Amino acid sequence: MPPTRPLRLDGSGRTDRAMASLTGVVALYRRLSGVSGRRRPPVAAVDRDLPLVVDDLRAEAEGVVSLKLVHGRGEPLPRWRPGAHVDLSPRPGLVRQYSLCGDPDDRSAYRVGVRLLGEGSTAVHALKKGARITARGPRNAFPFVASPAYLFIAGGIGITPILPMVRQAAAAGADWRLVYTGRDEASMPFLDELSGYSDRVWIRPDTDYGIPASGAELLEGTEKSVPIYCCGPVPMIVGVRTDAALHGSGPVFFERFSTPPIVGGAPFRVELARSGRTLDVPADRTTLDVLRETVPGIAYSCRQGFCGTCELPTVTGDRVRVCVERGPVTLDL
Repeated sequence: MPPTRPLRLDGSGRTDRAMASLTGVVALYRRLSGVSGRRRPPVAAVDRDLPLVVDDLRAEAEGVVSLKLVHGRGEPLPRWRPGAHVDLSPRPGLVRQYSLCGDPDDRSAYRVGVRLLGEGSTAVHALKKGARITARGPRNAFPFVASPAYLFIAGGIGITPILPMVRQAAAAGADWRLVYTGRDEASMPFLDELSGYSDRVWIRPDTDYGIPASGAELLEGTEKSVPIYCCGPVPMIVGVRTDAALHGSGPVFFERFSTPPIVGGAPFRVELARSGRTLDVPADRTTLDVLRETVPGIAYSCRQGFCGTCELPTVTGDRVRVCVERGPVTLDL
C-alpha cells in the first residue's frame, strides 16, 4: 500500500509540500537511528570498587596504626590531592572513611592512619599484612586551595589530612604554621615526620599546656587574611570557628571525625512501611541512631551527610540520608 500523502488543510486536496518534507526527514531519522542502535556497543557496567592489599602496618602512637595499601593487581592507584579520603571496607557490610596521609605523588601505595576507637577501627587494627580489603575513592570533602600562607590546626588523629597539606605548603614555599594538639605526646602520631619543621610547628600536648581554653589560643598570632585548615575533635573545631569569626580571622576550612552535634533539634516520627512499625526520634538523636536499634545491619560511614552510605529509599521514591536529615518520613523498610 503506497504511503499516504499529507494534504493541505484548505480542502483543495493538494499535497502539503512542507509536511511532506518533514515526514521524509522523520522517516530517514528513524531508519538511521535503527542502524545506529544495532551497531552501538552495549553499555558496560562500571566497577567502582578498588581492590587493595595491606602491604605494611606500623604503630605510629598509642592506639594508632598506619597501613600501607597497594593495588591488588599491582596497578597504579588513582590520583588524589591533600584532604582526600578513601572508604575502606575491612569486612563485608562495614565501611569507614579514612584520610590519606601519604605522598600524593606516589601512586604505588596509599597510607592511612587509624586510631583504635569503635567497630570500624577495631576491624582495621585486626588486619594483617597481606589482607585483602575493598576501597572506594579517593574523594575529597576537605580540598586544599593554593595560598601564600596557611595556619594548620590538628587535634590528635586529625593530623592525618593535615600532614599532606603541610608537605605541599612547604614544597610550594608558602608561609605556614602548624598547631598540633593532643592528649599527650605518646598519643600523637607522626611526630617524627614533623621534626624537620620544628620552627614552624607547635607541638601542644595537654599534659604540658592543659586543654585549650578557647579557639583564640590556637589562633594567636595569625594574620587576618590567612586561611585556616582545622581537623580534630568537635569542641576544638567549634572553638576555632567561633573565635575566628569573632576576631575577623581568615576563612576556616575544617573536617571533623565525629558526628556533628544536633542544634535546635525537634522530635519526629519515622514509619517503616514494610514492617508497619513507627519509631520516635528524640530531639537530640538522629534517625540513624534510632534505626540501628530496630533494624540491625543498617550501613553507614561518615555520619555527616556527604558519603551517602546510609541513604535509604522512601515510599515516594525519594532517598533520605538518615544520619543528618530530620523530619517525618515513611521509609521503604
